[in-house]
Amino acid sequence: MKDYSQNAVRNVAILGHGGSGKTTLADAILFYGKATDRIGKISDSTTVMDFDAEEKKRKTSVSTSVYSLEIADSKLNIIDAPGLFDFAGGVHEALTAADSAIVTISGKSGLTVGAKQGFEKARALGKSVAFFVGKLDSSHAHFYRVLSALAGQYGAVICPVIVPYLENEQVKCYINLIENKAYACTGLEIKEMRLPVSEEIDNMRSMLLEAIATTDEGLMEKYFEGEEFTTEEMLTGLSIGVKNGDICPVYSGVQQNGDAVPMMVDNLLQILPATDVCTYKNADGEECAFDASGNAALCVFKTIADPFVGKLSYFKVLSGAIKNDIRLINNRTGEEERLSKIMWLRASKQEDASTITAGDIGAVAKLGNVLTGDTLSVKGDVAVAKIDFPAPNLSVAVYPKAKGDEEKIAGAFNRMAEEDPTIAVFNDKETKELILSALGEQHIDVIVSRLKSKFGAEVELKKPKIAYRETIRKTVQVQGRHKKQSGGHGQFGDVWIRFEPCDSDELVFCEEVFGGAVPKNFFPAVEKGLRDSCQKGVLAGYPMVGLKATLYDGSYHPVDSSEMSFKMAASIAYKDGIPQANPVLLEPIGTLKVLVPDEMLGDVIGDINKRRGRIIGMNPCDNKMQEIIGEVPIAEMSDFSTAMRSITQGTATFNLTFERYEDVPAQIAQKVIEAAKE
Repeated sequence: MKDYSQNAVRNVAILGHGGSGKTTLADAILFYGKATDRIGKISDSTTVMDFDAEEKKRKTSVSTSVYSLEIADSKLNIIDAPGLFDFAGGVHEALTAADSAIVTISGKSGLTVGAKQGFEKARALGKSVAFFVGKLDSSHAHFYRVLSALAGQYGAVICPVIVPYLENEQVKCYINLIENKAYACTGLEIKEMRLPVSEEIDNMRSMLLEAIATTDEGLMEKYFEGEEFTTEEMLTGLSIGVKNGDICPVYSGVQQNGDAVPMMVDNLLQILPATDVCTYKNADGEECAFDASGNAALCVFKTIADPFVGKLSYFKVLSGAIKNDIRLINNRTGEEERLSKIMWLRASKQEDASTITAGDIGAVAKLGNVLTGDTLSVKGDVAVAKIDFPAPNLSVAVYPKAKGDEEKIAGAFNRMAEEDPTIAVFNDKETKELILSALGEQHIDVIVSRLKSKFGAEVELKKPKIAYRETIRKTVQVQGRHKKQSGGHGQFGDVWIRFEPCDSDELVFCEEVFGGAVPKNFFPAVEKGLRDSCQKGVLAGYPMVGLKATLYDGSYHPVDSSEMSFKMAASIAYKDGIPQANPVLLEPIGTLKVLVPDEMLGDVIGDINKRRGRIIGMNPCDNKMQEIIGEVPIAEMSDFSTAMRSITQGTATFNLTFERYEDVPAQIAQKVIEAAKE
């Protein structure tokens, strides 16, 4: 691949709802660019961009893929992001690398949640956005219904450019509104034909001309004087509007056979911003240009960790030029990294590169302690804004199917977490479980499948145990007496202890012994016996909290008493006294914050109430959203993310943080106690 100047490089992410045709559109673009000899099919697992084994098996994208395409004297880096919500981390990777985005919409399904979210995320990051309304060969597909929904949702920024002409709900040709010409499209074959007379087409062109006129005062004057814009003026106006976010062009076509895709690509190469006019945000939130003349710097936006191939880091060059064997310093670690072999990306394949310049995308193998989001530069003084990956919200407990696989599984999960920042893995010290957290059921299913295929380990998934607690509600005074005689020295310890409730998370130990009834040198043994006993409550074996124990009397034997004897006596006092002190079971309560659309507010509140939750308040937010704040037992939240996705079609987001412990209702407590005894 030859070197391209910054003004010839365009980085474009393809976003949209799952099943809207993103990957097939990418394949159609590659076919037009002569990178492939056919357009692959998702159903046959033959697309270029879905090359991972899990993607072929599941017939859907589960990770971000990149293809560097040479086309029409330009370089187009296509970044295909997953559409399923469980793999939303890929959207953030794609938008970190991209300067523009194409949001795909099925002409049959219409403006879906995934399309809305892709548009909003791209706009929030300052990316230029275009829409492609595809699958127009499907029954009941209707371009103008989708266009109307887009205009209703986003207003005047929606600007049709390539639109279909319909007869009896069938696409007869495509109209290039810039040229005001009609074309019959059959795959890559485009033939000009007579422009049909249509009031709808006239209205579409009026929308285009009006949008272009707003980008420049001279064009505005010309528009009001009724003069026709030249093609060059229209392209210039579109380019300005797309760059500053005032225009989001809309295209149409059929991905699977490539109809009208070449028309869209040719136009986008003329109006999408090249890397020489694009910017990125540094760690301070400042806009920075991609400077080809500056010192070398890059940002890693994706990591692939493979047990056989090793680590592959996808990067975008921020400034200067990246060459083989260059040494750069990681801003996060301060460590120097040698980039021994840089490459262009071709989906599943890589092509050796000698130089990758500012604004362009590449990959490098076998970097050391480099993670997604890291910035490498000559002096280590360059840092970009943190990639705001979604936090994992569904957790499962992981148990190995084969004994001795614990270390292998933990190591594999850590490797996968390097590759996917939306995965979290940790050992719960209280429940003694390995916990895997991810973005949803399908996400976890893919992780477990990769664990088996790539690392040779199988696991069983269970609902995570809840870290309950136990405490007491009244004060009692009890004796603990340990006496044992078995030849020689015996064992004797005798204590009187007062147990009472308090607010501490740990045992509060006090002593009020008078007259040496218990020698001071045995006090630590009494405390140790009580602390060891507090590890297991008397109801269900959960740790005891909120307990104050005061040693106030006892007796000893000058020969038979020992530290062990008094430790045992304290343990006996605990076992005899706590059941008399009205012990209760406590459960963890979390503060829940849910961001949900107005129209789904009631359904979400209803679901929270079913989980024994309490609504504390609600706050109105932007974009017709509401924030619900509540408190809910964590034991009821294991499937909350799945429920929210079902209720809100993926539009809700939530955050759950531990707040405190509260009494478990008696009926539920009894079930927990019985389960613990079993």
